[in-house]
Amino acid sequence: MASDRWLYAWAFGSVALGAASLLVPLYFVTIGGSTLLLGVLAGVAAAAGAPGALLFGRIADRTGRRRSLVLAALGLAAGSILLVALTDVEWVVILGNGLLWFAAGAAAPVLTLLVTVGALERDWPGRFATLNRYQGWGWAGGLVLGLAWTAALSGPLGTKVAQQTLLWVCAGVVLVSAALGAKWLPADPGEAFDRPRPSRVARAIARSRRLPVRSATFPVGPARVYWLTRSMHPRQLAARLTPALSLYFVAVVAVFAGFGVFWGPLPSYLAGTLGYGSSVIFALYLVSSVGSALCYGVAGRLAERYDATGLQAGGLLARAALHPAVAVVGTLVPVAAFGLVTTGVVFVGIGVAWAVVAVTAASIVTRLAPPAIRGEALGLYTAISGLASGVGSVLGGWLAGYGFTVAFGAAGALVFVGTVLVAVLWRRAPQSTPSAATTAD
Repeated sequence: MASDRWLYAWAFGSVALGAASLLVPLYFVTIGGSTLLLGVLAGVAAAAGAPGALLFGRIADRTGRRRSLVLAALGLAAGSILLVALTDVEWVVILGNGLLWFAAGAAAPVLTLLVTVGALERDWPGRFATLNRYQGWGWAGGLVLGLAWTAALSGPLGTKVAQQTLLWVCAGVVLVSAALGAKWLPADPGEAFDRPRPSRVARAIARSRRLPVRSATFPVGPARVYWLTRSMHPRQLAARLTPALSLYFVAVVAVFAGFGVFWGPLPSYLAGTLGYGSSVIFALYLVSSVGSALCYGVAGRLAERYDATGLQAGGLLARAALHPAVAVVGTLVPVAAFGLVTTGVVFVGIGVAWAVVAVTAASIVTRLAPPAIRGEALGLYTAISGLASGVGSVLGGWLAGYGFTVAFGAAGALVFVGTVLVAVLWRRAPQSTPSAATTAD
């Protein structure tokens, strides 16, 4: 569709975001950032998207200035990448990276509004899925760019210079994305503009199927943070939480804290302890993300056929074993090439397990929540998973100071605790027809 050309502009920007998602942590390691501060870097990035989404989402909802806000977010993203490229001061890199993910989060709910323009409400889930395909595969393209660029230039230029030049390229890609957006984004409406009801958008997002290639490393979409919490009433929600749903949310806290403990210090482990180059690390993240993307459909079909809670318990159990396995493989496999292949297999397994966890989560929340608070319950799931991931990243950086085996073991232990709680729910649950409301985040 000609009116959808702006999606190509956003996909182009997503290439830069995908590359920067791993490039900035690797650059931080290269300039000597400690594992503790690397965890802080990841935690700040995880936390920054939600405020951006809330601020820009509110402004877009009230003023209708969607085009202007997307362009402003892209401009901020380009400036923040340039800030990182121009410094080797650790706290400035943390600040720049936080601004980058604030900008990415800020754009997310505005883009959600844009894809509803001119579409019937029944078509919104499909439109959201289209948006996520464009940005998801753009993100994967960014990982491919990072792999190719660092593989080609790290030798002749050195690791630091190759990473800095790629940061410049990413900033330029975002600026090109902004230029294309200025040409193709729909014009801002005047005073009379369509204002979709937040509750309707939240329900449509909850129903939409997504292809979130990036979710293997960034599990919470800022658009969901905004829309699914847009009409939340905390007191009413707390009063209506069932014991089973409350127990599941405790499991979610443990699980996503474990994920954060693992992913936060991981770049330092791969680059410093195992000695992998930037291109190899990009490749490992890519195979994990693509492994997830290729398995979402299979996981969705399984969730429609079998009990979602039992499937999620299986996926979580795999993640609980695979996180410490990364440290075990790096320590025990003596042959470098064989060790890298084995590590790659473990990363694929991590991505596949995430597909199962992500696809089943909305089904579980929807089944456990009373009908009157299902939308708010999904919003609470989104919010607490993001918060737990950010806190876990900082904790992982601290634990890595005592050894990566300790950190990854703790990550596996936290996920295992969550697995046990989910398994308790599975065993207690009455046999019922699996829900079709499977949604990956």
